[in-house]
Amino acid sequence: MTRLLSRRPLVAIVALVLLVGTVGSLWAAPPDARKYAITDISKVDDDFAYQGEYVGRLYEPRYGYVHVGFQVVARGDGKFDAVLYEGGLPGAGWNMETKTPLSGTLRDGTLVLEGDGRSVTTDGISATIFDSSGSRLGYMQEIHRVSPTIGANPPRNAIVLFDGESTENLEGAKVTEDGLLEVGVTTKMPVQDFRLHLEFRTPYMPYATGQSRGNSGVYIQRRYEVQILDSFGLEGVHNECGGLYRQQPPDVNMCLPPLSWQTYDIWFTPVQWDDEGNKIANARLTVRHNGVAIHSDRELTNKTGAGKPEGPDPLPILLQNHGNPVHFRNFWISMGEEDLREYRKSRFPRLRRLLRRLFSRLHCCRRR
Repeated sequence: MTRLLSRRPLVAIVALVLLVGTVGSLWAAPPDARKYAITDISKVDDDFAYQGEYVGRLYEPRYGYVHVGFQVVARGDGKFDAVLYEGGLPGAGWNMETKTPLSGTLRDGTLVLEGDGRSVTTDGISATIFDSSGSRLGYMQEIHRVSPTIGANPPRNAIVLFDGESTENLEGAKVTEDGLLEVGVTTKMPVQDFRLHLEFRTPYMPYATGQSRGNSGVYIQRRYEVQILDSFGLEGVHNECGGLYRQQPPDVNMCLPPLSWQTYDIWFTPVQWDDEGNKIANARLTVRHNGVAIHSDRELTNKTGAGKPEGPDPLPILLQNHGNPVHFRNFWISMGEEDLREYRKSRFPRLRRLLRRLFSRLHCCRRR
């Protein structure tokens, strides 16, 4: 009996240790948290439901009720950052000046965020704003913005680079089981003047930060990078989504939450060179991110970041592989007529020779 009694505390302690270890593992970050990346929305964690965009109204003593936008960013393990924008969301009413950063955690199923004498609580569907005394100042509702150019059809003379099936116009293309294009792919044709449409989706990487969070890029002529990054809710600097890497930030950060489909519509004019190979005019581009102009006829003074040196020879477009599972769809390009003619000639040299022989024989037969 004495021996049995002495075992019970030991068994209880072991059981408690196992229970604590099990519960702890349920909430622990993945072993390599910074590389934890989800591309399937059915496999996200509980935090994902709270991340996103909200719009509503806030009472300001000086002005009365004003419109506000709110972006909530998941940081892993029930931790969040957020930004409250006066006037509305970026690209949809924000006055480009007034914003309040907040941070917080989940508490019994409610996300509580605090900053600058205000607090916001949300259940992932609606959100309430309070002042420091606990008085209600405003109310917001979650929304899901969709780019107005999602699903844009290519013009008649466009080259379809990827439509979910064919990759004949791409080098190194890999396609997922659900028909999405992966990173690390290059167009077969070099480019000069063009208009481009691309739809992309960044993965959900709550533990990653900075350049490790949903990183890719559109390398025009492999020289000039329009950055792709999950910079939802961030400042919008030169190395974040829409930035011309190390050269120019976007006019406004139009990045949507991860796992949202986003669009780039890009118009590009290359560097102009004289007959001696001297540069006489910089490259220029216009970029619309999710339908909003973030660069308007912007001059590119040189290559960006790790881009190839500028030169008179045109180069292709690269969708950068930075080690994160960014995916693409509905990728097409419309080039100048001369570029299109040259590309189509280069695609079918054998067919062109056969047609010439056929026409030559037909001509000979007619003469006889």
